[in-house]
Amino acid sequence: MRRTLEKLAQERQEKQQEFDRRLEDISQKGPAGRLSQNAGSLEPILSRLRDILKKEQEAHSAGGTVLSRLSRRPGAEERAAFHEQVFLLLREQHNVLLQSIKQSQDLWSDLTELIRHLTALMDAKDKEWDALGSNHVGLIFKSLEWRVDKLAAEAEDAKLLMKKFITLREKLAGLLAALEGKKPPRPEDVRTVLEPLEDWRYAGFENRFRGSEDEVKKQLRGYVSLFAKTGAVFDLGCGRGEFLELLREAGVEAAGVDGNGQMAEICAAKGLRCEKGDLLEKLAERPDGSLGGIFSSQVIEHVSPPYLNTLIETCRLKLAPDGIVVLETVNPLSVFALVQVYYLDLSHRNPIHPQALKFMLEASGFEDVEIKYSAPLERERLQPLPGADDRTAVLNRNIDSLNELLFAPVNYAAVARRK
Repeated sequence: MRRTLEKLAQERQEKQQEFDRRLEDISQKGPAGRLSQNAGSLEPILSRLRDILKKEQEAHSAGGTVLSRLSRRPGAEERAAFHEQVFLLLREQHNVLLQSIKQSQDLWSDLTELIRHLTALMDAKDKEWDALGSNHVGLIFKSLEWRVDKLAAEAEDAKLLMKKFITLREKLAGLLAALEGKKPPRPEDVRTVLEPLEDWRYAGFENRFRGSEDEVKKQLRGYVSLFAKTGAVFDLGCGRGEFLELLREAGVEAAGVDGNGQMAEICAAKGLRCEKGDLLEKLAERPDGSLGGIFSSQVIEHVSPPYLNTLIETCRLKLAPDGIVVLETVNPLSVFALVQVYYLDLSHRNPIHPQALKFMLEASGFEDVEIKYSAPLERERLQPLPGADDRTAVLNRNIDSLNELLFAPVNYAAVARRK
């Protein structure tokens, strides 16, 4: 990629030099100045023509008797001289106009050529910027995208934020009243003030780095068909409710739970069924065999192995026969996913190998366990070298191996059924 960027930069510099050279050539020719000079040179010609016509008119309109006027009528030689003067002035004017037209055509041709060079320069710059944008060495472009997503998320959550501030103000007013009455506040009263702030902080983090709701929906849409005929679905860690919305659009009964109060409020504002609480506790409250499906996206990497094991066993207990469970997480087989996604979130506790998760599901009694990869990386992958010789073939096989290690899909999901 570095060589490609260097090549594109060189091409852009060459186009810039061509454009500058052409612009300098046009400036040295000075066609616009010459057009102005030609326009100025017409005025003396017209002035001389007006003088000749004025003299001719005065000669015809001079006073006196008819005989005297007849005696002063110009002869053939005088008329011929007059016509010759007018003809010469008109021809001079005609030559000036022709010269102006020629210079205008030359200027138009020069400007057309300059525009062509400018277009080539802009194309070269676009190619270079596109290459920089697709190259993750230039993370500034990704940072700009994150900022746009952050602004969009903040705009959507502004009303909820104001409600949160009003609630906190009321709670702080209660604490202040207790302190003024010399009553020490209870720990749970202080906790009710701090918890919403922590919830909002993580909600803001997810809004910025996970992407917009439309982007998340696009990533999760492929899972909807798995729950088309399963019955009620329970979403563990439903976040902003993107998957719950997709299920609602598909006509699938669904509810969710999230440990973040801000997320639960966002879901409630959309008319989605969502509770705030511990995922395992809320799942355990469900009647055994009452669920047709259980879904969880980007959650299990946040919990400890014992908690995850208990969660999987409880999922099997709560699923009806032939029920399905889908657990999606970051793919640790992708170095890119580990560096750019997993380690970005400090609340992540354990990356989970796909085969380890498959084993945990099978050990808990699930069957037909399948690993599905998603969010493939296309632009980031190393490009194969052209050519068909043995050396190139070896290099391309090595490139393929590096791509599988560095740029494997970002996410994977374990899909399993309870028989």
